[in-house]
Amino acid sequence: MPPFIEPVTLRGKHATVEPLDATHEDALKRAAADGELWELWYTSVAPPDRMGEYIAIALDMRERLGAMPFVVRDSKDGEIVGCSRYFNVDAPNRRLEIGHTWYAKRAQRTAINTECKLMLLAHAFEKLACIAVEFRTHWFNHASREAIARLGAKQDAVLRNHQLMPDGSKRDTVVFSIIDGEWPAVKRHLKFQLERPR
Repeated sequence: MPPFIEPVTLRGKHATVEPLDATHEDALKRAAADGELWELWYTSVAPPDRMGEYIAIALDMRERLGAMPFVVRDSKDGEIVGCSRYFNVDAPNRRLEIGHTWYAKRAQRTAINTECKLMLLAHAFEKLACIAVEFRTHWFNHASREAIARLGAKQDAVLRNHQLMPDGSKRDTVVFSIIDGEWPAVKRHLKFQLERPR
């Protein structure tokens, strides 16, 4: 039986999403350095000296757990500006999560993220026939929570003391989802956002 998720490259006007591999390490170090993203205590962006380990873990998730990690390129210059991932894949129930998403500071709050989410969601609902797609974030990551809500996802729950963070703190995780019946309206909304003058 073929895997539920296979490598795919998704191309848009603003961004390209392509499968992650080890050759992307230097580009991801540069992307993370734009804004020193590893300094945000409520995220899990790797510092430059641990980017190789971050990639190895992502690729191990792909091989063992059916996840699909991606890098994101800015269509203007071809530079890699971040990462995203399909993971927590539940093939029998046709569900997955989009997460491990981060962008260089220059790409944040731009059309790049909106288009990436549009492409990843379209692939999940229209090609993989998912019935639900989840998003999760740290309670204190207010920017991420607002961005997820702007996509059209609805908050499902807060998982208290859900994870232990590397610094020993306990993470409360906010869970959002989009279900298949909502996808047409969410798709229209995201396309509208992309077409608006900036």
